[in-house]
Amino acid sequence: MEASGFVQRYKQLNGDQLPVIQGHPEGDRFGRDRRALRLPDFLRKQIGKGEAVRAVKSMLRDSAVVTVCEEARCPNLAECFSHRTATYMIMGADCTRACGFCAVGTAVPKALDPDEPERVALSAAELGLKHVVITSVNRDDLPDGGALHFKRTVEAVSRRLPKADIEVLTPDFCGDLVAVETIASSPLAVFNHNMETISRLYRRIRPRAKYEQSLMVLEHVATCFPKLTIKSGFMVGLGETKSEIFQLMSDMRDAGVNIATIGQYLRPSIKHVPVTHYLPEAAYQEFVDFGLELGFDHVFAGPFVRSSYNAAEALRLAQGGGS
Repeated sequence: MEASGFVQRYKQLNGDQLPVIQGHPEGDRFGRDRRALRLPDFLRKQIGKGEAVRAVKSMLRDSAVVTVCEEARCPNLAECFSHRTATYMIMGADCTRACGFCAVGTAVPKALDPDEPERVALSAAELGLKHVVITSVNRDDLPDGGALHFKRTVEAVSRRLPKADIEVLTPDFCGDLVAVETIASSPLAVFNHNMETISRLYRRIRPRAKYEQSLMVLEHVATCFPKLTIKSGFMVGLGETKSEIFQLMSDMRDAGVNIATIGQYLRPSIKHVPVTHYLPEAAYQEFVDFGLELGFDHVFAGPFVRSSYNAAEALRLAQGGGS
């Protein structure tokens, strides 16, 4: 896509250089040195094993539900669990895709569990959640990608917690807009589908996804379900330039996205795509400023930001306007 005049003017005013910290050791071009997994001090976060964290983990185990917090090794797990919040991951712990950045396992998935929607709802009710985030693995093995199961889970949570805001973080369903509508028509407050990275890096980072297809999913929901808040996020540190980030944000806004989330990519293992660079915290403010000028209702950006991190606060700020 051609960069808009606004993107070009913004780049000219602010330059195209990011104030980066090198992602892997000198001479380790491909990130194969295990030292490439070491994080800068400002990105090291205490995991925490307090009573509140243990209590939530125990409750989740008893409910036999899966969270993306644990499966994707989220750095915010201790903080969120200590506040009794979690993001549920449905349709199993095995994904049919193998994205270069993701810690979730890839395998032939098991059959869907018809009792899972009610278990998730019971768990959310036991935690007393006011904002429930539900995501899933990719299930390209299913005719509808698991959309109906997703919808049933949302409906089960809504019955148990009728006053809660429900947010979904969905796959692209291979561009099946009927499947997308199945979920978007359920009792939601927020529809989220992550762009993950810039267009140029899709073949490497998301080899079984398409940049234009993900934008199409977001635009379709924004157009057909105007009462929903539309959300999307992406990572930095994969080799993108500032102007490419600006272009991605412009494309997201053109597609109708209201909330943008931007966070640092943290490499799960030596087998995953290397980190090319780390951004210091101060660098994210430029993306916030640019996004608000573009017209986003809220831009949540920082090293530890993830798409479902502080989701309730992001929605509140978007509804009230602000950064």
